[in-house]
Amino acid sequence: MKEQKKISWGILGPGNIAGQFVKDLVHAEGAQVVAVGSRTKANAERFAEKHGIPRAYGSYEELALDNEVEIIYVATPHPAHKDNVMTCLRAGKAVLCEKPFTMSANEARELTAYAEANKLFLMEAMWTRYLPTIRKVREWLSAGKIGEVRLLKADAGFRSDWNPEGRLLNPKLGGGALLDIGIYPISFASMIFGQAPAKIVSAVHLGETGVDEQFAVTFQYPNGSIANLNGSIRLQVQSDAYLYGTEGYIFIPNFLSARTATLFVAGGEPEIFADHNVAHGFAYEAEEAMQALREGRTASEILTPEETLQIMKTVDAIRAEWGLRYPFE
Repeated sequence: MKEQKKISWGILGPGNIAGQFVKDLVHAEGAQVVAVGSRTKANAERFAEKHGIPRAYGSYEELALDNEVEIIYVATPHPAHKDNVMTCLRAGKAVLCEKPFTMSANEARELTAYAEANKLFLMEAMWTRYLPTIRKVREWLSAGKIGEVRLLKADAGFRSDWNPEGRLLNPKLGGGALLDIGIYPISFASMIFGQAPAKIVSAVHLGETGVDEQFAVTFQYPNGSIANLNGSIRLQVQSDAYLYGTEGYIFIPNFLSARTATLFVAGGEPEIFADHNVAHGFAYEAEEAMQALREGRTASEILTPEETLQIMKTVDAIRAEWGLRYPFE
């Protein structure tokens, strides 16, 4: 087998999620992390020492100007994504940006337009899309195994500690369930139905800090198909997905980091797919990004910038229905 061309990564924002990403990159063939950037040199140096990264920078701008870095993983809190990604793009770098891509469709539109105009790779790090189990689900759907999908039920949630100043509950930090955990079922619905919903109906519980602690949303599509989605940051929710079609259904336990999926077809035995790979999950989105760079593509075919923008439009529509605005908007 031909050895894959090495791709040099930079890490922007040395937090917990970035640490998990770097650890998982050992399972992505050809990946090498060469630099990390933080708002302080000390934070960058600590992260670099812990993960064996050669260079540490005390600013994001310095990281973006590193000539060896080919692609930058942006792992800062989502209110900073737009400015951080633009810093990288203006330096001519490819970017893999953590979910949610931005705070709004307007921010997403600005980034995708700049990347397109300058022929730069840009991708949202929605890791669920690239997991082997979800790839198998897409294969089943493409093969018509369950016929036409008419109903999707997908939930995602966890019970966070009560910390009004923390990222999850602070409106100044873009807190709330919708953009943190709710983006998973919303993006999943976009993947399953391949289009924006024609109708959105939702309900929300806004907590005492003003952010959405819990929500339910129903999407209806032009052909009449329906998606029922729930999200919460204050409830331990079973994060499972069910896809019901005219010929059968698919069950995906814990679909966010799916390891198994079961196909049920009327009259047949259940078919179980299980992923036994040791990679945690970040490696697959990294491999997708690197393969695109090797092939000279500026986007992933599995989650295009155009689809990411459409998802942010859907999120904006849900927030508008709630009257939810952040202090910095």
